[in-house]
Amino acid sequence: MKRTEYCGQIGLENIGQTVTLLGWVDRRRDLGGVIFIDLRDREGVVQIVVNPEQDKILEASRSLRSEHVIAVTGEVVKRSEETVNPEISTGKIEIQAESLGLLASSKTPPFPINKEESIAEENRLRYRYLDLRRPRMQSNIRLRHRACMAVRNYLDKQGFLEIETPYLTKSTPEGARDYLVPSRIHPGEFYALPQSPQIFKQLLMISGFDKYFQIVRCFRDEDLRADRQPEFTQVDIEISFSQEKAIFSLVEGLLRKIFSLKNISLPENIPCLTYDESMDRFGTDRPDTRFGMELVNLKPAFMETPFHVFRNILETGGLLKGIRIKGGSSFSRRELDDLAGLVGNYGAPALSWIRWIGNKFKSSFPKVVSDLELEKASHLAALSDGDLLLILAGDPRVVHDGLSALRLHLARRLDLIPSDRHDFLWIREFPLLEWVEEEGRYFSLHHPFTSPTPESLGRLEAEPGKAKARAYDIVLNGLEIGGGSIRIHDPVLQRQIFRSLGFPEKEAEERFGFLLEALEYGAPPHGGIALGLDRIIMLLAGEPSIRDVIPFPKTTRAQDLMCGAPSPVGKRQLQELSLKHSG
Repeated sequence: MKRTEYCGQIGLENIGQTVTLLGWVDRRRDLGGVIFIDLRDREGVVQIVVNPEQDKILEASRSLRSEHVIAVTGEVVKRSEETVNPEISTGKIEIQAESLGLLASSKTPPFPINKEESIAEENRLRYRYLDLRRPRMQSNIRLRHRACMAVRNYLDKQGFLEIETPYLTKSTPEGARDYLVPSRIHPGEFYALPQSPQIFKQLLMISGFDKYFQIVRCFRDEDLRADRQPEFTQVDIEISFSQEKAIFSLVEGLLRKIFSLKNISLPENIPCLTYDESMDRFGTDRPDTRFGMELVNLKPAFMETPFHVFRNILETGGLLKGIRIKGGSSFSRRELDDLAGLVGNYGAPALSWIRWIGNKFKSSFPKVVSDLELEKASHLAALSDGDLLLILAGDPRVVHDGLSALRLHLARRLDLIPSDRHDFLWIREFPLLEWVEEEGRYFSLHHPFTSPTPESLGRLEAEPGKAKARAYDIVLNGLEIGGGSIRIHDPVLQRQIFRSLGFPEKEAEERFGFLLEALEYGAPPHGGIALGLDRIIMLLAGEPSIRDVIPFPKTTRAQDLMCGAPSPVGKRQLQELSLKHSG
């Protein structure tokens, strides 16, 4: 049978027409003489009526069960007023069945398809093909499709070309681990699956394709969490002859198109903070700005403190910062101990506090800390009666990581985050390099092709750790949804960056010689960004995990429970690849 309509797209305008529908039995109700079947396809549900005079169809209908696949032909009729179902889009009509055929039977599903109820995620992923039939997942995957089409249509109108880049490429490990693919033709040698198309999109700029984009799969062998997968999709964009301002404008226009799918509007101008400003105010480079509770610098209150712990921290470049909790003086000692345990996970040795109750200060400090110092700290934090000030002191990273986590934890606990608000934020001027003590060298904070700011060029040799990058991230509600930079297009500067990263010249040539050579053939200034499509759809759909917007995701242990991957392979396959079994 050939489908003439989708179930969910039939309405009053179809009354009197004969239609053929194909789909799954959502529910069957046998009222003795009459059988009602709710038929479901990707567009929705419609009611089928099998009347008593249709003996053959009636008998066939009695054997139907949920998730059987059937074909139905019948006339569209208007329901009586008392039988209208306002819960579904087709609730004003029904189909009077004239013929019905069973196309496929179904076992009883391991969980309900037509009910939104809690289902163990392991079960959902084991039977993903059934989970994808559920209305929630159908809606999410449709939203993903619409977002992808919005991306393509918008960028096409802006003059971009969609160009594919290779999946089998060269391993250039710098950051996350590569997924490696052994070569049968070249024994002992490996391809890598791309962590991003970074080098190829730069080569496309050198090739003269000045506006490139791609909705591309990327692969990173890293530890997983709710917003991370071993394979993920990004909207990859690169532009020649462009500066940060033009890239920001392009991306904001693209995000407006995407978020308009859910009637979410963006501000005319998205706020922008430097990395240093963001760390100072929020302790993180991806702050959630939907609520206050900004970090307070308490150093001025304790500049001359006799408390040797604080004095030593401040004299050795440490930080002393706090968060004001309005009305938090009611926190019990046990609650404060729990908060201390939270920041302890980030390396903080202690969580100090000051309460203001009835115009009197109480604190966890030793008596050597004076009332004047407590008063100064309270003034800096704008404390009032009934408030609580939580304080961390120590290494800048420990203080910022601890207070940032504490800020989010308390905002959720105190219900301070408006769920219907969408706060976008640009972060720019990241550090170019960061020192990794275990490795004894600098690493790129983003990637080694990021251009330093003009002011930082003179610092690369003497003070590489103080150099700033022409890098930027776009953040939404505390999640990074995209990141990019202006790239290095000068081969001399690119070689200098490799030296700052501790790459001997020979190693730089082995890893990136083809790019260095390409840069010598007239590379235009260029920059770009990659937007995390999975995260964007997750936020659009209001889901807590990207696994709920990816058709076939992996678990947090990088497993496919449906297919059983990863899995062992036979000795013959290993021999063909010149590999030995580890066992």
